[in-house]
Amino acid sequence: MADAADVKAAPGKAAPQIQLVEATDATAVEVADETVDRLLDEGRSPADVLVLTTGEHHPWAQHELTFGEDAYWRQQAEGEDVFYAHASAAERALGRPVVVLAVNGGTDDQAAQALPAALARTGARLVVCGDPGRLRTLL
Repeated sequence: MADAADVKAAPGKAAPQIQLVEATDATAVEVADETVDRLLDEGRSPADVLVLTTGEHHPWAQHELTFGEDAYWRQQAEGEDVFYAHASAAERALGRPVVVLAVNGGTDDQAAQALPAALARTGARLVVCGDPGRLRTLL
């Protein structure tokens, strides 16, 4: 995983801190949820956090999508809580200070595309929850 110093930041913008939290495809969502809990315990606002997944949608997103796409994306626009999206829809996700990427499956190509998409949406910190060996090969 790249260190923050290895990331090219836009002129005038500091590179975000990048952290890797070890997880398997099967545990990545659980580890991401624990990471979100820690961020909130540290004082982060729920509106500061975006969670992206590479495999199945996060259970929260699955539930919210049952009410329809418009209602689901409206919650993001309201910006009052942690927002959960699939990495394939990252271009629709608004940037937030902290992005948590759960590498919970998907193809290697999907995971490889999710990394720069997540980085593009983070302001200060990107936390990647996944298998370090797999992530190294993708980079």
